[in-house]
Amino acid sequence: MTFGAYIRTQREALKVGDKRFSVRQVAQRIGVEPAYLSKIERDEVAPPSEGKVVALSQELGEDADLLLAMAGKVSTDLLEVIRERPQVFGELIRQLKSQPEKAILRVVREVRDGEW
Repeated sequence: MTFGAYIRTQREALKVGDKRFSVRQVAQRIGVEPAYLSKIERDEVAPPSEGKVVALSQELGEDADLLLAMAGKVSTDLLEVIRERPQVFGELIRQLKSQPEKAILRVVREVRDGEW
């Protein structure tokens, strides 16, 4: 599913129970024109900036990193971490890409908990 289609699906699902999730109202709350949000949802324009994607994630109750990835972007804070040690993080990501979810989560827990 494309970024725009995903945004539209999530927004419309929320709109069923709450009319505040119309294109016009969501666009107003994230600071864009309704026509622009509509074009994003129809994949007529590229996904918006990182800030607007994050605003959409908050508005729709979605994970910002997921929406950024769907938009082909990486958050500024992650980019800064990668830039500090690009070779190490590049190798880590390449090694993790073929691992099962369970193994990746174990590595995350070990790093988070400081269990080296």
